[in-house]
Amino acid sequence: MSTTPSRREVLRRIGLTALAAGPGAGLLSACATSRSAGPVAASSAAPTSAANPLGVDAARPLEVVIFSGGNGDGYATELHEALYSKAYPKAKINHVPTQKVGTQLRPRFISGDAPDVVNNSGPEALDLQSLVAEGHLADLTPLFEAPSLADPAKKVRDTLVGGVYENSLIDGVPRVLQYTVAHRALWYNAKLFDQRGWQVPRTWAEFNALGEEAKKAGIALFAYPGQVGPFYQLWNLVYSAAKIGGNKVIIDIDNLADGAWQAEPVRQAVAAWAQVQRDFGDKAYFGLDHTQTQVKHLKDEVLFYPCGSWLENEMAKDRPESFEYAIAPVPSITAADAMPYEAIMVGVSEAFFVAAKGANPQGGLEYLRMMLSREGARGYTEMTKNLTVVNGVVDGLELTSAVRSAAKAQEAAGTDIITDIRFEGWYKELFDHGQVQTNSVMSGRITPEEFCANMQKKADALKADSAIAKQSRSV
Repeated sequence: MSTTPSRREVLRRIGLTALAAGPGAGLLSACATSRSAGPVAASSAAPTSAANPLGVDAARPLEVVIFSGGNGDGYATELHEALYSKAYPKAKINHVPTQKVGTQLRPRFISGDAPDVVNNSGPEALDLQSLVAEGHLADLTPLFEAPSLADPAKKVRDTLVGGVYENSLIDGVPRVLQYTVAHRALWYNAKLFDQRGWQVPRTWAEFNALGEEAKKAGIALFAYPGQVGPFYQLWNLVYSAAKIGGNKVIIDIDNLADGAWQAEPVRQAVAAWAQVQRDFGDKAYFGLDHTQTQVKHLKDEVLFYPCGSWLENEMAKDRPESFEYAIAPVPSITAADAMPYEAIMVGVSEAFFVAAKGANPQGGLEYLRMMLSREGARGYTEMTKNLTVVNGVVDGLELTSAVRSAAKAQEAAGTDIITDIRFEGWYKELFDHGQVQTNSVMSGRITPEEFCANMQKKADALKADSAIAKQSRSV
């Protein structure tokens, strides 16, 4: 295998200068259409001061709901909640882990019994637009403007990587904290490639040729979890379309632009992946969830798996010594792709919000500030093997093979970064519809052209619905 970069180089590339916003970075600026900001956090429960800039009532209980998925929930109980308890020992913390955020919390928001902090993640994440419309998401401006615990000489906002504030905006108001840096592409076993002398394919022809070799070895070239996790492949389709046509493809989709889903780069990307599934896939994976599929990946029954950089930590207990996670960009699909082979998606993810109508919104904001402290951010990386959005807090940490691989991929991409998709949070109905359509086209039940038409029809319906607040972005 090629030499990996030094730890300091890794930290410099990922951690934290490489993600600074700049021309062509693809990270991540949003311009929201004008609309009433709606309710913000209630008035302070206690007087504000230099020591208590958010006005936290030291004795008021705090309820924290954590999505217990790939990162578990130990980082909350053992680290972030522990930090809060140390600062406010009289405040009782109610910790609620769940893998079904929407199912568990929707009735509570309706009944007026909202928790204070929510990690809105996983396949059942809450529809943020609906929550905003009902006044449930607190304005995070006080958090972003507060002195940072990581560097008290700076505001919280000024300690974060580029794109975090921009991605927090809904209707022009910061509502959601994206906590981690995410790399999404194709994951493979570097040790298997070394063992067999295989090269990571750079073109679609090479991808298919490797598929033939893998087939001889009884390995599926590619798979995704069709039962729980079809959004992994929906991401993959959209990012592949951006590689063909540039980031404007995603921006048009997010902006509900006329014909965005029927643009030729989208059709080409969907057709290319449907062909790979048809020629080298196994339909049995449509009935599996993400964990089942990822175990098969670890057993070398699948060569490439589309996912984000939380994957290594999620599968840490199952990963054999023979498996070394590495990341690869999607191969160039056409000879005329707008973005080079090296282009990869880098963005921010893992959403947290504070409930505006919860019992302790000030405590919720303070909890997020503690998450963004040096101890909170560095500890999270140690526990989950994921980098947070806080700059300069992880120097000296031992990083895993997946993080090192992501660093190398990000360095190779340079400014050719595939932008994140916003419609996932802006228009959850469209994103959910996309998961159904993804399974349909990948299983051969509909054609790529029908996929594009079906997505466009749904996008047009949302665009025409005056009851749905519209968002927009320019980069």
